[in-house]
Amino acid sequence: MGKKALILIEGHRNSGPLYLRAAQQLGLDTITLSADPAQYNYLAEEGVQAVRVDTNNLDALMQQCVLLNETSGIAGITGFSGENESVYATVGKLCRAFNFPGPNPDAVERCSDKFTQREILRDAGVPMPGYRLAADSAEVQKSAAEIGLPVIVKPAVGSGSSGVRLCRDVNELIRHADYLSSRKYPWPSSPRILVEEFAQGPSYNAEIMGSDIIGLTESEFATPAHFIYHQWSFPALLKDSENQLIANLSLDCLRALGLGWGPTNIEFRWTDVGPVLIEVNPRLSGAPGPQLVQLACGLDPIAEHIKLVVGDEWNLDRKHSQTAAVRFLTADVDGILDWIEGDRLAAALPGVHEVKLHVEPKTPIVSKGDWRDCIGHVIAASPTLAATEVIIQRATGLINWSITPFSASSEREQTEGSYPTI
Repeated sequence: MGKKALILIEGHRNSGPLYLRAAQQLGLDTITLSADPAQYNYLAEEGVQAVRVDTNNLDALMQQCVLLNETSGIAGITGFSGENESVYATVGKLCRAFNFPGPNPDAVERCSDKFTQREILRDAGVPMPGYRLAADSAEVQKSAAEIGLPVIVKPAVGSGSSGVRLCRDVNELIRHADYLSSRKYPWPSSPRILVEEFAQGPSYNAEIMGSDIIGLTESEFATPAHFIYHQWSFPALLKDSENQLIANLSLDCLRALGLGWGPTNIEFRWTDVGPVLIEVNPRLSGAPGPQLVQLACGLDPIAEHIKLVVGDEWNLDRKHSQTAAVRFLTADVDGILDWIEGDRLAAALPGVHEVKLHVEPKTPIVSKGDWRDCIGHVIAASPTLAATEVIIQRATGLINWSITPFSASSEREQTEGSYPTI
């Protein structure tokens, strides 16, 4: 038997290749278990073994892991998914069954339901926006009236900002509430809709491994109604006292939810009354967040996570100090992408570490109002945030594209089933 394999449950277009690369550098093979391996292009491109299995069926996963352990030998099990965070709870259950290090599945499931998460953290005294749980459009409107507009309306279970909207007036509220209450939104069961007070202020994400705060990422959004990212910067420029306050609140969240093994990402907004919790994610931040951490301080969160998963000694020591940032590219019109160019010129600029495009010419571009609207990104790093932003601005200025808008009839066909634009 050769090298043991790291089992990855499902994948992700950005995080997946990073896990494959880190595992290889640690001397591990990888095997991806997925309901549809073909959706992850990088698996075929890298020639990585993948097995088709129903990842919503724990028994089927258990049987497959037993077989793989007998034939290949399993070093550990982990996973990630941009659209289904229940995958990580499944990972925890598999780890328990095979006696591998892994997350607490009960704690992960508590986090996956944002209403349950809020109830637990409210009882623990963690500051957060006002909120209500609704089951239909009428209850959403009633809850919004109690909280006061503007409000955030979103599914209680979900990720990637899918179905999340800032509703600033009654018309926007009714439109989005009707949409989430209808069959157009892909609910796994009965609708459970969270209505929240809109916390205004800068957004920060605490990057955590175990109970150690690696640092804070500052996030900026592209549009006010949709929570589509414009830029991330690491580390955030905050005073020591402000960093410490968010760190203390983060540890309070871990204790209340029963977390503390492996990675956690916690989002806060800094409001007029200080930091308030937005949500706790019991996983690493989505890529390219881990890349920013590695560029900024020489620490690779993905490699350290894998070390935890396979029971090796991990190390969060920083090797240098820079500021890294990513600028996300999004289209401002729906249509057919005619051409996109300039990525090679941008990648050649000093300080640019990655230019990645997710689309090719002739691709239909249809706004979803969530993470899927990102058509590419540029990552840069330098000694200061100001210098890094100059590099990113120069690089993104070199990338251009042309989109032929849909005709009215074809646009209706292309956008059927997509999230409404507000």
